Amino acid sequence: MSERLYYSDSFLTTFDATVTDVREVLRRDGESVWQLALDRTAFYPTSGGQPTDLGVLSAVSRGGAALEIPVEQVEEDEQGEVWHFVRKPLTAGTAVRGEIDWERRFDHMQQHTGQHLLSAVFLRELQAPTVSFHLGESVSTIDLAGSVPARHSLERVERLANEIIGEDRPVTVSSAARGDAEAMLATGILRKLPEREGAIRLITIADCDRNACGGTHVRSTGQIGGLLVRGVEKVSRGARVKFACGLRAVRTARADAALLGEAAGALSVGAADVPAAVARLLNEAKSGAKERQRLREELASYHASRLAVEVPIEDGLRLVVRSWKDHDRDYVKMLAARTASAAPATAVIFCAEEANPARVVMARSVDLNFDCGRLLKEALTEPGFRGGGSADLAQGEVPVAQAAALRAKLAATVRQTVMANHTARERQALPQGAIQAELP
Repeated sequence: MSERLYYSDSFLTTFDATVTDVREVLRRDGESVWQLALDRTAFYPTSGGQPTDLGVLSAVSRGGAALEIPVEQVEEDEQGEVWHFVRKPLTAGTAVRGEIDWERRFDHMQQHTGQHLLSAVFLRELQAPTVSFHLGESVSTIDLAGSVPARHSLERVERLANEIIGEDRPVTVSSAARGDAEAMLATGILRKLPEREGAIRLITIADCDRNACGGTHVRSTGQIGGLLVRGVEKVSRGARVKFACGLRAVRTARADAALLGEAAGALSVGAADVPAAVARLLNEAKSGAKERQRLREELASYHASRLAVEVPIEDGLRLVVRSWKDHDRDYVKMLAARTASAAPATAVIFCAEEANPARVVMARSVDLNFDCGRLLKEALTEPGFRGGGSADLAQGEVPVAQAAALRAKLAATVRQTVMANHTARERQALPQGAIQAELP
């Protein structure tokens, strides 16, 4: 297995090694991805919530040409071997020099050590243990067991963590036998212990925290460079706290300030007045939405009355069939309900075709005796579409190209149903003798 140089020195940026194994893992569009194993490496593989290191492997080809091969990913397999993902293969036995992307590595060190510190303070001050950690590209998170901390508690935890950063306490790496580590865990000296045998690597923040961890870390809390709690939200397992450390916290604060400045400029107010200005705009928008809805309802009522008088009653039915490409489906649905209630013996089949699929709406006045939901569902089921609703109002969707055919089919069905109901009522109104006389 590869000797892991970052275990003893997280600040190591270059190293010499020998390729011990190579294998092709992917071939796509004529290009391959290879995995290289080295006898020793300073590249950290993705593990424990911390992303992989990136960098370059340098070597000399058999023809004497200098090669620089980017390392795009590093992973550890189930047997504990570390594999470096590259686009060019090197044969076993090739001597290489590895160079770590130091800016990325140091950022990860700041975030990871900052997480240890933040988790320790949350546990000490709020009795909230950390159940998971994720180091993201721009923001990192820890998930805490329990409820979401109050704002003043978050501010206190952030302040205490930064005080410890300012004290520049030592961060040391050591190892302990499994039995000794279990004893530390039992007495509370150790915060958690992984399920693995052999020596356990321990990261200790003086007078603050001791934790089993295989990640890369700074040498003192001062190198964390500051910690900024970005926010908190409730998740299924507890509370998720977003944070950033060091130079990342500086970049984050600068980006926040720039966004705040843009918002203040757009609102023509000072930065401190942005919340009040946003609240005022939200209230105005809410009032405007209510007014627009009121006007839409008034327009729908007027529109419905016009549609109802435009269509005469034939054979006991006023059937209004229309389609629109300039009205949204919510308005068409409201218009259908208003039109059906505007006059007796009225049935409507409306279609909103402003988008594909089109929305088909059926409605009827209360004096008509048929079920809109059943009729529409039956008409849509046969071609494989879905729809339905109540007896008074139903809706469904159909491709725009088939909307006209569906409207015609529904119109014929409604006419036949109303005619059949009308005939049945007439027969019921006849004297019993007259009905028998009609029978053959």
